[in-house]
Amino acid sequence: MSVDPSYTEYPLRRRGMDHDLYDWSNMFDRPPAPWTGVAIWPVISLEWFPILPSDAPFRAPGHMQTAYPDFRHYTAREYGTRVGFYRLLDAFEKVGARVTIACNGAIAERYPELIADIVRGGHEIVAHSTDMNGTIASTLPEADERALIHASIEAIKHATGKRPRGWLSIARSQSFATPRLLAEAGLAYMCDWSHDELPVGFRTEAGQIVNLPLNHELSDRQILTVQQQSVDSYAEQMQDAYRWLSGEAQNYGGRMLPLHLTPYIMGLPYRIDAFERLLAWFKDQPDHWFATGSDLVDAACQS
Repeated sequence: MSVDPSYTEYPLRRRGMDHDLYDWSNMFDRPPAPWTGVAIWPVISLEWFPILPSDAPFRAPGHMQTAYPDFRHYTAREYGTRVGFYRLLDAFEKVGARVTIACNGAIAERYPELIADIVRGGHEIVAHSTDMNGTIASTLPEADERALIHASIEAIKHATGKRPRGWLSIARSQSFATPRLLAEAGLAYMCDWSHDELPVGFRTEAGQIVNLPLNHELSDRQILTVQQQSVDSYAEQMQDAYRWLSGEAQNYGGRMLPLHLTPYIMGLPYRIDAFERLLAWFKDQPDHWFATGSDLVDAACQS
């Protein structure tokens, strides 16, 4: 049976990715990154989960799960904010690393002392929606998405006195309009698209925005809670990734290794010791450097 030729017609068909946001290219054929070795980019998601979850447009990963009120999961996440997060900050302080904190607007409003500690430590804060009900998909009206982005940015600005430069969507989920709306809002970068191990510049109708790929497969949530692996296995996989990227960096130029962390997952007492040993191992590597998102974007834009 023959297929009608119109069946294969697709108005957005492009070489590589089917969009016009950037030109597709093989990572190994691009000009080398403006740094050497492996840039380790830690990102901590600092999130507030309303005790009643919203399922529109979808329920955020890690949200309340059992019959409501779900105090078991609610207090576990609040433990991450009060306790686990500070264990992570202490771990990074031991190796002299500044990190990126993806912060819900509700955290900035509810925990000003926590925000002050982040700023005092020299860490970077990026906007991470209003709270964990603030998800984005193409079913969300554009005006509502624009308002959500604005409210998230303003909450961070009010708490810190400084506009954030970056954005991380909940579950890294976007609508077709998100890159344009983020550029329109004056943000320099986003962390939602998981492609390559290098920054990529996007063209939008509102101007350029850089995407820093935050790999989902390497997140503590994916390895420790979804795949139910041990923290020792997590550390081994991070070391394997580092060694591989370090080898590529010698031949093709610098690479980046994201560490996406969740305080109520990695900050538990039976995991944090192994994580501190992993950071100490990174620090001993001759070709590493710890970077914030702004460090990477500034380096990429200067090249």
